[in-house]
Amino acid sequence: MMYFEHMLLALAVQAAVGLLTRNWWAGAALASAYFIGREVAQAEYRWIELYGHGLRANMPWWGPFDLRVWTKLDQWLDWIGPVLATCGTARFMSRN
Repeated sequence: MMYFEHMLLALAVQAAVGLLTRNWWAGAALASAYFIGREVAQAEYRWIELYGHGLRANMPWWGPFDLRVWTKLDQWLDWIGPVLATCGTARFMSRN
């Protein structure tokens, strides 16, 4: 259920940027980048805990992109939902 909240928050951020600047794609980029970054940071922590012996220094650059730490559906939906919602909104608002 949290991904619905993430989508709504992303749409709210996008609406604020879109209404202030008339650039709905900028709003989509800002909101999407936040949620992607948040999930990547959480993946880093999972990688460090599982494979890095608790040390960030042990994590390679590709650690957060290791599919072994992306095991739950909500980890994917927490960033895919906001990206799809904001890109769809930006496309719709840019056509009008």
